Amino acid sequence: MKLLLIQNDVFKEIKDSLNNLENLLLSFKKERLDFIVFPEMFTTPYQIDLFNEYVQNDNSQVVKWLKDIAIRYEAYVIGGSVPEQINNNIYNTSYIFNRSGDLIKKYRKMNLFSVVYPDNSSFDEGAVLSPGEEIGVFATEFGVMGIMICFDIRFPILANEIMQKEAKIIFVPGAFNDFTGPLHWETTFRARAIDNQLYMVGVSPSSNSYGTYKTYGHSLIVNPMGQVIKSLDRKQGVICMDIELEEIEKVRKLIPIVYNKKI
Repeated sequence: MKLLLIQNDVFKEIKDSLNNLENLLLSFKKERLDFIVFPEMFTTPYQIDLFNEYVQNDNSQVVKWLKDIAIRYEAYVIGGSVPEQINNNIYNTSYIFNRSGDLIKKYRKMNLFSVVYPDNSSFDEGAVLSPGEEIGVFATEFGVMGIMICFDIRFPILANEIMQKEAKIIFVPGAFNDFTGPLHWETTFRARAIDNQLYMVGVSPSSNSYGTYKTYGHSLIVNPMGQVIKSLDRKQGVICMDIELEEIEKVRKLIPIVYNKKI
């Protein structure tokens, strides 16, 4: 299975972000890709006071673009996330399309990011966003896949529920920052992979993105043994890599954590 992870710069204008993404994708036009994965808020500056200016819905520019990418590249598209407006609520939502451009899952971030920094400044998505209520799993020709968004990864029970629904990979569009990233980004991905003996895939915007929020970057793929098998630094870049889903069963037989689980 071939994955393409896009760690892109986010610009002030959506059109500039999309043009940049088109250029990043261009060199993979002839590749047989299975999944294209975008970051959390991949066309939206990660700034609470700006979310209202970038809201999308099922028929908006960014969502239509994701559908078009799925059709043009004949790949599943994990649409990072966008601020999705439904009536008076805004959700941090990932749109997922199959190779034909059909919307097969819409996942709304369940656990909204909240932090108080050492200097007593704070960041609270809940001031603007509403939480989702349904876990993220969807069917593909490769089997069940899972999705969480950023802060969700800190909740082991959520990842375990996704694993119990037979997910082989948990995709995590995320945007850790310069405080939380060095502390916990890689650690949480490795921990969830070890706990559940599956692949964890994290995709972040680059650190060179518009706004006051300093994104950590470091998109990565972690195998079922909990090893980072590919990662980026802070700059814009891509990971294009084949993974072997058979590794999941091999690891679970070698160290039978999942098969011995009692709760």
